Amino acid sequence: MKSLFEPVQLGSLTLPNRVFMAPLTRNRANPDGVHSELAATYYSQRASAGLIVTEATQISPMGKGYVNTPGIHSPQQIRAWRNIVDAVHGHNGRIFLQLWHVGRISHTSLLPNHAHPVAPSAIRANSHTSIATGRAPVSQPVALTADGIKETLADYQRAAGNAKEAGFDGVEIHAANGYLIDQFLRTGTNRRTDEYGGAAANRVRFLAEVVEQVLRAWDGKRVGVRISPTGDFNDMSDDNPLETFSVTVARLNGYGLGYVHVVETAQNGKGSSEEDLALSAHLRTLWNGLYVVNGGYDGPRGEEAVRTGRADAVAYGRAFLANPDLPRRLQLGAALNEPDPTTFYGGDAAGYTSYPALS
Repeated sequence: MKSLFEPVQLGSLTLPNRVFMAPLTRNRANPDGVHSELAATYYSQRASAGLIVTEATQISPMGKGYVNTPGIHSPQQIRAWRNIVDAVHGHNGRIFLQLWHVGRISHTSLLPNHAHPVAPSAIRANSHTSIATGRAPVSQPVALTADGIKETLADYQRAAGNAKEAGFDGVEIHAANGYLIDQFLRTGTNRRTDEYGGAAANRVRFLAEVVEQVLRAWDGKRVGVRISPTGDFNDMSDDNPLETFSVTVARLNGYGLGYVHVVETAQNGKGSSEEDLALSAHLRTLWNGLYVVNGGYDGPRGEEAVRTGRADAVAYGRAFLANPDLPRRLQLGAALNEPDPTTFYGGDAAGYTSYPALS
């Protein structure tokens, strides 16, 4: 019987427990995408996680979708992340960078020369983002050309190399939650008629090529991929999620990656449905590596998922946001701090580094 609180091997990396910190956008970077010292405190406070996955981090200026989110494409950004990584390692932690391109979920005011966002197809999302003046509907995207796809793949390769330069233990490719890679995967956002559209085997091609670029910088076991098979966040839909994501997982199996990270909730406030959990359980049977689940788990449910073999690790989001010592609290059955939603995005230390650990 495995336990949430026992070690697990991720390639050559020994993780002391299976309580992962999920990626959490906090909108506290500077406008140029460079993190402050405050972020080093925030992440190092949570270094007892089996693995920290950072907030989503844009691979290029065109990958940006929200104000005050960090990047990994400039020398200043790399230096700031190096400071954070050193702080986490100084507390015996392990940290992966999440590589992010938002695709159509952006606004012209956030992009170089007020460019239009790019996407697999020119379909505007019924969604909003955060810009300098507040909330705003996302802008109309343009469809990526063949050259645009090549440039974006090169951006992924550079960003993966930059993450290695910053000292990270690995990277997670963000292919979930309605952002660029997810837009290629799903029928609701991909209407292409070239080799990147149509059948599921074609729609997974862009993700596969991203993985291949990232593997130029990283050993496969130091790479994870996050997917959200039934997620509807950012106006997402798919005609046949079972087929789409079965093909996706089968294709990813060929690369010898460290883990797949599955968001099991539709993210519309309803939590995980029977359909969500059934699809995740099916994908678990197809996947050869470490299987990480995410979606409103508490301590007992997380322990059950690992004990029964339904997952190898559980990623916690809001619970980790409010409880810097979450693994210890879960193991002791201690009370949890309640997260304050008013401080989730933007601001200062309040609701960021101010949550107390157990005495």
